[in-house]
Amino acid sequence: MDPSTTELRFDTPLLRVYNDGRDVVIDGATGVSARLYIPDLPPSDAGKRKKLPIVVYFHGGGMVLDSAASPMYHRYLNSVVSKAGTLVVSVNYRLAPEHPLPAAYDDAWAALSWTASAADPWLSEHGDVGRIFLAGDSGGANVVHNIAIMAGAGQSSLPTGATVEGVIILHPMFSGKEPIDGEYTETRELIEKLWPLICADTEAGLDDPRLNPMAEGAPSLQKLGCRKLLVCSAESDIALARAAAYYQAVMASGWPGMAEWLESKGEEHVFFLNKPDCEESVALMDRVVAFLAVTSN
Repeated sequence: MDPSTTELRFDTPLLRVYNDGRDVVIDGATGVSARLYIPDLPPSDAGKRKKLPIVVYFHGGGMVLDSAASPMYHRYLNSVVSKAGTLVVSVNYRLAPEHPLPAAYDDAWAALSWTASAADPWLSEHGDVGRIFLAGDSGGANVVHNIAIMAGAGQSSLPTGATVEGVIILHPMFSGKEPIDGEYTETRELIEKLWPLICADTEAGLDDPRLNPMAEGAPSLQKLGCRKLLVCSAESDIALARAAAYYQAVMASGWPGMAEWLESKGEEHVFFLNKPDCEESVALMDRVVAFLAVTSN
């Protein structure tokens, strides 16, 4: 056994703890799982302890790579938990091309529903399902957008009392058939090759509404199922143009929530995962922590 891990037993099958994280199975039939994180909690009467917001996080990797167990995500989410004082559910969703869409979206909704049901002791004892946040980077940010639309459009329902308070979109993977100002040619060419592997049954190509939220026929951005939104990109991010266009489209849509934009200066795509201690990573973390701390009215 890895000496950095510990095994525990609750009412579920054998669980493994990784430092501050614990791996759990969400759906044995599909293999969907998650790594849970909890902050250090001060001793107190359990009945008087304030319950914590819950972040449901979806890793990047273009929906074909990485996992909740990837070291850069384990490090990043430990930092979020430590600084923001939240619980985190980091989701392992099925990846393409072995499992093309909608598998990732189905798994993401299953993970959100499981979280909202407080189906784990950490969630039921310490989590506030009335303050759930969806967050993700790159391909995971695409998943977050689509799940937020599902939540707002009433395609599926969450348990009574569960609320998606906010959504954090980090360096999202979006595209479209028509180029937009500032878009990198290399980015479009990459997604043109990648999208058919991710979504084998699409007829709309890059204007599939799941990839291009502003495409004709896409669900209205007014239907985002959250109260507030934070969209982040970086000055040298290959996905900057699409991220900015998405933020602007949300602002113009009539969506009634509160939206924020952050562009990190001089940095590249998902830099905060690889350079967690640089100045812009610290600033981004501070913004994420502040966003998680403020409750909308």
